[in-house]
Amino acid sequence: MRKNTILIASHNPGKVSEIAELLSPFAMTVLSAAELDIVEPEETGSTFAQNAILKAEHCRDVSGLVSLADDSGIEVAALGGAPGIYSARWAGPNKDFNVAMARIEKELQATSPDGQPDRRANFKCALAFAVPGQKTQVFEGRVDGTLVWPMRGTLGFGYDPVFQPLGFAKTFGQMDQHKKHRMSHRAGAFGKLLAAKPWDTLWS
Repeated sequence: MRKNTILIASHNPGKVSEIAELLSPFAMTVLSAAELDIVEPEETGSTFAQNAILKAEHCRDVSGLVSLADDSGIEVAALGGAPGIYSARWAGPNKDFNVAMARIEKELQATSPDGQPDRRANFKCALAFAVPGQKTQVFEGRVDGTLVWPMRGTLGFGYDPVFQPLGFAKTFGQMDQHKKHRMSHRAGAFGKLLAAKPWDTLWS
């Protein structure tokens, strides 16, 4: 187990960058599954937490490193919580989130004959922290907001251009990314992770 090193179980550069920034105060070496050519496992869980555990433990077992996995997505109230754990899959094999955002808008409009659908939505994140020989720990975060259309902003990634967090006039796609990282669903989960500091007993 390499000292002060955490493997991020993701091939998504935006997600890896955001997680690396959140870990930056701890002077850790951050690697990604893509850098180590670790193939992503099939996500067969029925919750964000189950999928995060699956990914973290896969990377831990393949690499022997402390591994951190995020499983996150957007839940739309009017769509019964969809796309939820299928958020990435709605973007298709080419990971085209413009397609996914357009699909959400189309399905939202179909729920409302008067063209005024319920636009409440939330992002949810589960972080799984997997250590060789130990039980995996999970930390969860959530941020509530509303969906806008057309999409606004070119920053961030995923569904950020259509998600406007409660109390703010900008979408995550328009917002200064340092500000977004401090208040996102991922930041909420990280706040719980950082409060627990599960690595304190690993490398002391």
